[in-house]
Amino acid sequence: MDTRSMKLADRIVADADTCSGHPRVDGTRIRVSQILGMLAAGMTPEEIVADYPPVSVADIQACLAFAASKIDVPSAAE
Repeated sequence: MDTRSMKLADRIVADADTCSGHPRVDGTRIRVSQILGMLAAGMTPEEIVADYPPVSVADIQACLAFAASKIDVPSAAE
């Protein structure tokens, strides 16, 4: 992951006391999975920001960077 992606992913936090420990946008109760689901459903980042004012486009980019970092791991076969 490049330096920019790491800085974006720093916007994502998880702790057991909030959202049952699910990764979320720092300073909100909006989970990464919610953002990804909205994007998958066809919403644009601008639409998400309009519907959820605490979230910024940079937060949405952080959600994507965070998700990419979680799936981009070497498999045991590699």
